[in-house]
Amino acid sequence: MALLQYRNIVNYEAQQGAFEDFLEKFKTSPEQTLTHAIGQISIDEDDLSDEYDFMDEDDEAHEQRQRQKAASKQPRHKYADMMQKLADRSIDEVLIELDDIYENDTNEGLKLVESIEANTKHYVEIVSRAIDNKMPTPTTGVTFKDDVLDVIMERRQARNRDLIEAAANSNDPELAENIFPAQLTRRYTLVFKPRTSDGDKPIKALAVRQVRGEHLGHLITVRGIATRVSDVKPMVQVGAYTCDRCGCEIFQTVNDKQYAPLTSCPSEECKANQSKGQLFQSSRASKFLSFQEVKIQEMAEQVPIGQIPRTLTVMCYGSAVRQVNPGDVVDISGIFLPTPYTGFKAMRAGLLTDTYLEAHHIVQHKKAYDEMIIDDKLLRRISTYSQSGAVYEMLAKSIAPEIFGHLDVKKALLLLLVGGVTKAMGDGMRIRGDINICLMGDPGVAKSQLLKYISKVAPRGVYTSGRGSSGVGLTAAVMRDPVTDEMVLEGGALVLADNGICCIDEFDKMDDNDRTAIHEDINTSSRKSHLRPL
Repeated sequence: MALLQYRNIVNYEAQQGAFEDFLEKFKTSPEQTLTHAIGQISIDEDDLSDEYDFMDEDDEAHEQRQRQKAASKQPRHKYADMMQKLADRSIDEVLIELDDIYENDTNEGLKLVESIEANTKHYVEIVSRAIDNKMPTPTTGVTFKDDVLDVIMERRQARNRDLIEAAANSNDPELAENIFPAQLTRRYTLVFKPRTSDGDKPIKALAVRQVRGEHLGHLITVRGIATRVSDVKPMVQVGAYTCDRCGCEIFQTVNDKQYAPLTSCPSEECKANQSKGQLFQSSRASKFLSFQEVKIQEMAEQVPIGQIPRTLTVMCYGSAVRQVNPGDVVDISGIFLPTPYTGFKAMRAGLLTDTYLEAHHIVQHKKAYDEMIIDDKLLRRISTYSQSGAVYEMLAKSIAPEIFGHLDVKKALLLLLVGGVTKAMGDGMRIRGDINICLMGDPGVAKSQLLKYISKVAPRGVYTSGRGSSGVGLTAAVMRDPVTDEMVLEGGALVLADNGICCIDEFDKMDDNDRTAIHEDINTSSRKSHLRPL
C-alpha cells in the first residue's frame, strides 16, 4: 500500500520574497519619549540631567547636539544596516525578531510568524537564502589584517559571482552548478528571537515538564537553571576533500551527528577515466561550527511536591556558545527537535528517539546588577538615604516585605547577602568573611519563604531541600558525557552556588553522613552557604 501524498499548500517562493522585502524595507519606528524609571528617578525628554545648562557650550556645539538628537529620532532600516555590517565582516550573527515580522506582516495569507514558529528549522534556511540574495556589497575590501577565514570566504563569493555571470552570458546552466555550497559562503549564524506577546497576552516561558510532543519542530522558550556545561568543540558542517588524480575539490554537507567520510572521488573526470582517485580531507577548506552542550534543570518552584526535577539537553551552536555558565538561571528559546539513536542503541530503542533543544536566543536572569548604570540622580538618592541613618532598617524591611515582623532575622539575612570582610594576615593566612546562618523556629513562621526570597534576590542563589537530597546531589557527582564519552563532574547545589548563597531547607531531615560531608565542603571552600533546619 502506497503512502498518502499530500500536496504542500505553503508557497515558499512567495514567503522568501516577503522576507527579502522585510529585510530591505523594514524601518524602526521613531523614538518616543524615553523614561527609564528606577524608583523615582526618570530621564526627561531631552535625556538631560537637571544640572545641565546650555550656557556651558557654544552655539556650534549646541547645533551639533540638536542635529544628533534629530538624527537619532529618524526611522532607520534596521536589518539593511545589519546586513551591511555583516557584509563588512563587523558582525557574525543575524538576530531576526519575530515581533518585527509580526508588525510588518501586511499579507495575512502568508502567515510568516506562524510558519516560523511551527517549522523553525526549515525557515532558518529560507531566511538565510533571503539574506544571501539581499546581501549588499562590502564597503571595505579584505586586507592582511582580516582573518584567514574572511579571505577564503571572499574568494569563494567572488568565484560564485563569476560562475553565475558566465552561466548567464553563455546560456550554460551547468556552470552555475559548480558554485560553492551556500554553507561555505555564509559567515554568519541566523537566530530567531521569539515574540514577547501574543496580542494582549504575554508569552511566558515553559517549564521543562511542560514541554510536550506537540512542541516538536516549534520555537519554544524554556526556563531553567544550568547544571552542566560542556567544553566548546568544533563540529564539522561541510567537509572538503581534494582528489589526488583529477585535482577536483569535493564538498560533503554534514547534517547528522555521525557521518562517513568520502573515500573515492565522485567527479566526472574520475568516472570517465575509471581512476577512482583517492580523496584527502582538507581541514582548511572545511567549515566547522562551534558546538556546546548545556543541561538545564527545572527551578525549585516549578517542581511539584514529592517529585524530582527534570532535565533537558540544550545544543548551542555558533554565536550561542559561551553564554551560559553552571548555576545561571536562563530563558532559552530554541527549536525542540528529536534525535534518533544510532548504532546498537537504535537496535535496542526501536522507534524511540531522544529530544533536545537547539538554542537560538538566550536571556540571562540576575544580570541586571552588572548592567545597571548609576547616574547622578541615583547617587544623590543614595547619599540622601545614607545620611538619614536608617539604611540598615530600610534595607532589612525590604527583604520579603510581604512577611510581617522578623526584623532581627531579616537583618541577619541582609548581612548574609552583603557578606563579611575577608582578611589576609601578615603570615599569609586567609580568614574568610563569608557568613553561615542557621534558622530554627516553629512550623509556619515563614522560614521557607525567607529562604526562597533570599535565593531570588542574590545574584547567584540556589534553593534546595534536604529531605530528598544526598551528599552527592549537593556537592558533585561523576557522570559520563554522552557526547564525548568522557567522565565529567556534574555540580550539585553547593557547586552551582559557588561565590553565592545556597539555601538548604529541612536540614535536619538529611542523613548524618551527608550533613557531615556538607560541613566539610563548606569549611574547605570559599562560598557562603545558608543552612536552615525545619
